[in-house]
Amino acid sequence: MSVFLDQLVVKRNYLSETDLIELIALCSILPGPTSTQTIVSIGYKSGGPLLALFTMLVWALPVLVMMTLLSFLYQFLAEREIPFEVLRYIGPMAVGFIIVAAFRIGRKVVYDLPTALLMLFGAVTTYFIRSPWIFPAVLVTGGLVSVVLEREPGMWNPVRMAPPYRYLALFALFAVGGIALATLTQHRLVQLFENFYRFGYLVFGGGQVVVPVMHSELVHVRQYMSNQEFLTGYGLVQGLPGPMFSFAAYAGGMAARGGTALSQVAGAIAGGVGIFLPGLLLIYFVYPIWESLKQVRAIRISLRGIGAVAGGLIAAAAVILMQASGFQLDNLAVTALAIVLLLWRKIPAPLIVAAALVAGFAV
Repeated sequence: MSVFLDQLVVKRNYLSETDLIELIALCSILPGPTSTQTIVSIGYKSGGPLLALFTMLVWALPVLVMMTLLSFLYQFLAEREIPFEVLRYIGPMAVGFIIVAAFRIGRKVVYDLPTALLMLFGAVTTYFIRSPWIFPAVLVTGGLVSVVLEREPGMWNPVRMAPPYRYLALFALFAVGGIALATLTQHRLVQLFENFYRFGYLVFGGGQVVVPVMHSELVHVRQYMSNQEFLTGYGLVQGLPGPMFSFAAYAGGMAARGGTALSQVAGAIAGGVGIFLPGLLLIYFVYPIWESLKQVRAIRISLRGIGAVAGGLIAAAAVILMQASGFQLDNLAVTALAIVLLLWRKIPAPLIVAAALVAGFAV
């Protein structure tokens, strides 16, 4: 967000600092990729829906292409008889990133006993119940608990709005139609699109929060990839500029392996388009009514509980992924070193990723 402030407010003067803060608040309320929705909102504010679409493409497409190419990494290594062991430290390093994300988000969302308990509730529940449906359930529960605990009159104050319902209808059509088609056809690409579209509209809090949801579905439920392959992709995306949700292109490509290169690229496209589309449609629907919507106090209050539970999801993911990576001494050392570098030395993430790759080759 500091980049948006520097480039779009200070240097380009596309909007005021107050406008940027309000747009960040709007996108924090919505499910989906927060940074992408923020920059799409700026595009919408500056030039309407078409510029918003172009803005998202310019923002996300380069890293989506890179992650699509990286989905072929394991095949590339196998064809050249390079052992997969060269990637062995990417997974433990990625666990370090997730632990740091849980710590930083926890500091932001926990500021009293109820939010601390909600974060604990989110962590414990998602640790013991490994099912895709549990994530939206605990997030909604967190929001409702916050509203109930507030107990103040006038939280659902009425406001006048004229929403563009056509975008909400499209959003619902893709959601319901995707589930129906995936169930009826059992086609891998349709299932991938439905999976990633669902990730896009169920996740509050941006790219770090989507990790436990995707890991549960893609590794444990669907078994599209191994834990090591998942963590490798997550670690590599840390070293690239752009939105974290672009990890979906890597995951979609990995899930579509076993056929032709074209089918694997199609899987990456299904993942990338699927995960970004709901966020785009929600901005198209919500942005025109934002001035009215932000006056509804209950929406802002519910965000406290949703944020606290989301922090718990990331904390649970850190524990689950650390267990899956194993407790070998070298893995623990890499995880600990990544945490230290991120928290105390403020080393840029791409340099940490590069160091993990070099260590895999050298050791």
